[in-house]
Amino acid sequence: MKAEIISIGSEITSGQNLDTNSQWLSRQLAAIGIPVGFHTTVADDFEDNVSAFRIAAQRAQLVLTTGGLGPTQDDLTREALARAAGVELWEDPPSLEHIRQMFARRGRVMPERNRVQAQFPRGAEPLYNACGTAPGIWMKWGNTLFACMPGVPSEMHVMFEQQVRPRLLQLGIAGGVFIERKINTFGTGESAVEAKVLDLTQRGHVPEVGITVADGTIALRILARGPDLAAVQQQIAPVEATIRERLGELVYGTDAEELQHVVAAQLHDQRRTLAVAEGVTAGLVAHRLAQVPGISAWFLGGIIAYDNRVKTDLLGVSERLIAEHGAVSPQVAEAMAIGCRNRFASDLAVSTVGIAGPSGGSETKPVGQVFVALAWDGGTKVQAYSWQGTRTEVQSRTAKLALNLVRLHLRSAGTPPSGSSPPATHV
Repeated sequence: MKAEIISIGSEITSGQNLDTNSQWLSRQLAAIGIPVGFHTTVADDFEDNVSAFRIAAQRAQLVLTTGGLGPTQDDLTREALARAAGVELWEDPPSLEHIRQMFARRGRVMPERNRVQAQFPRGAEPLYNACGTAPGIWMKWGNTLFACMPGVPSEMHVMFEQQVRPRLLQLGIAGGVFIERKINTFGTGESAVEAKVLDLTQRGHVPEVGITVADGTIALRILARGPDLAAVQQQIAPVEATIRERLGELVYGTDAEELQHVVAAQLHDQRRTLAVAEGVTAGLVAHRLAQVPGISAWFLGGIIAYDNRVKTDLLGVSERLIAEHGAVSPQVAEAMAIGCRNRFASDLAVSTVGIAGPSGGSETKPVGQVFVALAWDGGTKVQAYSWQGTRTEVQSRTAKLALNLVRLHLRSAGTPPSGSSPPATHV
């Protein structure tokens, strides 16, 4: 079986709202072994809705829709589905009574316009809505099952769990397990990553392996289907092992794990403290670290050193060094990291400088040129990179570059002698 998810609403096609319903439903279907082949988003236009339903019925055996079940004139799902299937609408008295009771519980009288929510295409079955006034629609049209649900995520989630999923399981449509395992990497480009795993990403490989790119992170997605969890894990395990072996230190985590989570765990395991001195990232490295619960035991704080006076007065960077090499230079980045480590008395300190743009670049230091530096007891390391992208992208990716520099150092440093402990006070 192949499924299609249709999200309805001009607020989505206009970009005003983000379509999170399709993502959520895709994961729920995957968990019961139903792959999704298509995501469709359509505005509040009657003919376009009719067309979307007809196309979906030709290429999918299961269609889930969200949105368009309200009482207003731009809520078109029930009418469009009836038109597409060539049937009339009918009124369901129990659904109408449920809507009236929903209003009564709020101390209000049901507006006559809400009566339309109790109408369904002929041959359809109402789906009870425990959280709102809009019943869903369950309808078999030809060889395709339609399950139409409200667009409000909280209502849709409950209706899927209580009404749609049980029906799919009862009909035997769902079966087996469909799981995605994501291997996250950072430190090189998409083509370089794929070159190392080209045999795994080729079409027809079982399990399927795909590559996605998001803000400098390259993720390898292993998609496996099987009769049960054990069978799926048996498919995934050797492929994941191969990916890890070939990509080595580029791999930093799995699934929803971000670089700050990995760095926080390393700092905890090795009983090391970290401070930051940020120029181009303006506190973004600190912000991401602070998202991790418990990080206050190991993250001491930071200094946002945008102005050169902050670099000299608070971090001890010499004016001569800035004058000779410029504020955006490996020499200044290194001096900032050393000064930050001395000021906070931390085990490690990482710094960032760069040109985020869109202006301020030059022929020798173009927009996107950044330097990150790490200082520790006995050494320093500086890494340069030139990003392409917007100001926000340059800042975000540089923060990742800084966290990754810390990760790689801690990865090679190993565990410290026993007896090390976190700072005595922290917030």
